[in-house]
Amino acid sequence: MIKAVVFDLDGLMFNTEEIFHGAGVELMRRRGKEMTSEFFTLIMGRRAEEGYPLLVEAAELTDDPIELWMESKQLFLDMLDQNLAPMPGLFELLEHIERSGLPKGVATSSDRNYLHRILGRFEILDRFHMTLTAEDVTKGKPDPEIYLKAAHRLGIEPHEMMVLEDSHNGTKAAAAAGAYIISVPHQHSRAQDFSKARHVASSLIDPVVLGMLRAT
Repeated sequence: MIKAVVFDLDGLMFNTEEIFHGAGVELMRRRGKEMTSEFFTLIMGRRAEEGYPLLVEAAELTDDPIELWMESKQLFLDMLDQNLAPMPGLFELLEHIERSGLPKGVATSSDRNYLHRILGRFEILDRFHMTLTAEDVTKGKPDPEIYLKAAHRLGIEPHEMMVLEDSHNGTKAAAAAGAYIISVPHQHSRAQDFSKARHVASSLIDPVVLGMLRAT
């Protein structure tokens, strides 16, 4: 039985992966390279300090990974305010879960200031019973640590927790924790490996997702 629902943030609740991709395209253009889907997959869903060293190595860059991340972050923030939007079905799903009486949480690889900025802009931070960010773990996704902590915070067993994720790394993390993982890919993650998901949803209001939450 599902006793709580935990959301990833970027690309799952909001279209930030689209904005990240735009920033990444410009980041690589400045270096005479292309932001391929393979490069983007390396950083998607990971904490920055773990993803950008992989990008530097794979793309054969000479940049310091932290400096590269800071440049990418500034590009992203410059694009954010005019382009940020909720993913289709987000508010409908939140209302559906609230009618069911289940607690909700967020578990993101981004930092806490960023999470507050995004959720605060849409005034939904207080609709979540708990939030976990990059600062709360020693190992980022695809390590299961963040989802094991989420279950502990919610006072449930991992298998009683539905996790909604948009990326391969996040899906692996949730599956390794033993959560009931639903993957909701978008255009930049659709080609990734979601074989560990219990269901690959068409949107946040996929009938399978809504049906499972009604049944609890």
